[in-house]
Amino acid sequence: MSKQPRKQRKALYTAPLHKRHNSMSVHLSDDLRKEFNKRSFPVRKGDEVEIVRGDFKGTEGKVEGVDLKNYRVLVDGASSQKQDGSKLYQPIHPSNLVITDLYLDDERRNSALNRKV
Repeated sequence: MSKQPRKQRKALYTAPLHKRHNSMSVHLSDDLRKEFNKRSFPVRKGDEVEIVRGDFKGTEGKVEGVDLKNYRVLVDGASSQKQDGSKLYQPIHPSNLVITDLYLDDERRNSALNRKV
């Protein structure tokens, strides 16, 4: 793997979806970090997150969507009201989030979480 910023950016912009999923990893809260012995985990719709940077700092909310194409997460607490009354989610980069509660209804996700490295 190259150290050149130009090639790093190209790899990020042209990554396939299955590799983008791992880039969408979010730090776990201190409680979850101790419980699962992991520092971060890929975010998913249904997770509870806290925003730690930006305009919505300190806001907690549920993940409403994950945009793999643009590397952004849509959080329920970080939204504004449009003129017609519909919600407009503010996209947030995963590095500005901390997962406070995991959505664990998926068996594959449970096995990935409990897997020894």
